Amino acid sequence: MSKGTTIPETIPASGLADDIAAYDVVVVGFGIAGGCAALEAVRAGARVLVLERAAVHGGTSAMSGGHFYLGAGTAVQQATGHEDSVEDMYAYLVAVSKEPEHDKIRAYCEGSVEHFDWLEALGFQFERSYFPGKAVIQPGTEGVMFTGNEKVWPFKEQARPAPRGHKVPVPGDTEGTKIVLDLLRDRLEEAGVEVRYETGATALVVDGADGAEQVVGVAWKSFEETGHVRAHAVVIAAGGFVMNPDMVATHTPALAQNLFTLGSTYDDGLGIRLGQSVGAELKHMNEPFITAPFYPPSQLITGILVNKSGERFVAEDSYHSRTSQFVMEQEDSAAYLIVDSEHVEYAKYPLVPLIDGYDTIEELETALDLPTGSVATTLARYNEHAAKGEDPDFHKSADWLAPQSVGPWAVFDLRLGKAMYAGFTLGGIRVTVDGEAQRADGSVVRGLYAAGACASNLAQDGKGYCSGTQLGEGSFFGRRAGRHAAAQSQSA
Repeated sequence: MSKGTTIPETIPASGLADDIAAYDVVVVGFGIAGGCAALEAVRAGARVLVLERAAVHGGTSAMSGGHFYLGAGTAVQQATGHEDSVEDMYAYLVAVSKEPEHDKIRAYCEGSVEHFDWLEALGFQFERSYFPGKAVIQPGTEGVMFTGNEKVWPFKEQARPAPRGHKVPVPGDTEGTKIVLDLLRDRLEEAGVEVRYETGATALVVDGADGAEQVVGVAWKSFEETGHVRAHAVVIAAGGFVMNPDMVATHTPALAQNLFTLGSTYDDGLGIRLGQSVGAELKHMNEPFITAPFYPPSQLITGILVNKSGERFVAEDSYHSRTSQFVMEQEDSAAYLIVDSEHVEYAKYPLVPLIDGYDTIEELETALDLPTGSVATTLARYNEHAAKGEDPDFHKSADWLAPQSVGPWAVFDLRLGKAMYAGFTLGGIRVTVDGEAQRADGSVVRGLYAAGACASNLAQDGKGYCSGTQLGEGSFFGRRAGRHAAAQSQSA
């Protein structure tokens, strides 16, 4: 076993001194999940300690644009005239999930409006406005947009589409979440929660025999200083493993192939390995989020995506990570976007580069080394049906159907290694709806909880992912873990 996949040894509680510090709940990591867990735990009456390896709060959450996937009738949805319900949100999330955990999806949908209100009560407000375009994230401060496959077939037939990508009112696509994290820090300070920065958990303290161990504390390290703390419950919210080359090679090797990794220094999987140290099962570890959006400009969606056989393989109006996951499954992870001269537009900062323009389809096929006549056949069929507003093969929405018949044709390169793919990990510790860590047989590791990117909840694969899922589920299930951990500590 390489150093990067080493599972820490647990520490028996019997070896600890009697006078070490004790807390009701210890939270490992201060990103969105850890911050929400700590705040709910202290509000439930627990004495809480937060350990954060970095010098500041935030973690990888602080690097994101501020999308929270929320629905079922939030104030922003209502203000912008978008009807949504618990049942529609539930039906959609079940439909796009690889292995839907119905109790979690139900809880998330039923609690979504309350969670929206809880987030705003921290001290900010989502703008009561709607961004109607097809983009990766709202370019301005618009409060909500479509951020998944809600309007993509077959999901649009399985649940009434509604926009659920609620964005913190900060322009652009980075650091929007910092507003929420700063407010969480302020609320924790007001509640008297102790936060130790530059201090990381290194091992779990356990009591009991193998198979029936209870987590009763953590070992910590701050520079050269080490120590232990007792706790009735420990919540691990220490991020994913995208920055751990050994874990990536073991679980999600596609993330090692010329990708820009989305994560912070401390997304090294230590939290996940701490869970493993007490027998917690891991789920969906082989499912990364990988994407290279070719839109905006949204006009490009009218084009066709073909593989090395010159054939279409996915509806081009799919959410970008769904499209990218289908690209990864093609031969050599190769795909090309073909757009005619009437519909081509060029991105200001393209993630998918232009290869060239070609006066004829025959010239295009030759230049890309595609089978003779393959693109011509594919394009002829697409154009024939697009002219009638139809796509019998992949059911692309009529909003994005347009014949691509006027040369020259531009070709954009979606091949892995050519387009700028970015990614992060999705798998983590198996947990209950309340964040309790579980073994393979479903039994609970007493005293241990996990939330955020080191836990497996709603985000299971790139095909079903919606922007805002990780901040949404991290904060929502972080809160549940904090409340449950506090209740356990009080009954101990």
